Amino acid sequence: MRAVTTIGLDITKSVFQVHGIDAEGQVIIRRQLRRRYVLAFFEKLAPCLVGIEACTASHHWSRQLQRDRHLRRWY
Repeated sequence: MRAVTTIGLDITKSVFQVHGIDAEGQVIIRRQLRRRYVLAFFEKLAPCLVGIEACTASHHWSRQLQRDRHLRRWY
């Protein structure tokens, strides 16, 4: 299985959109996650770069992801 290197995370009120690619830019993951499953999903992944839209909730989620050693960036 190819390793995910970068994830784009679209934050909404209850359903999050996850889009993950490998080092070559090929799509590995494209799915929707309910809020309660987001942290469990990222705990299973190896540390990678996570791009999050810049909004008030993004600070909360970036702190949560940082605990799992994921590098995060706001866009």
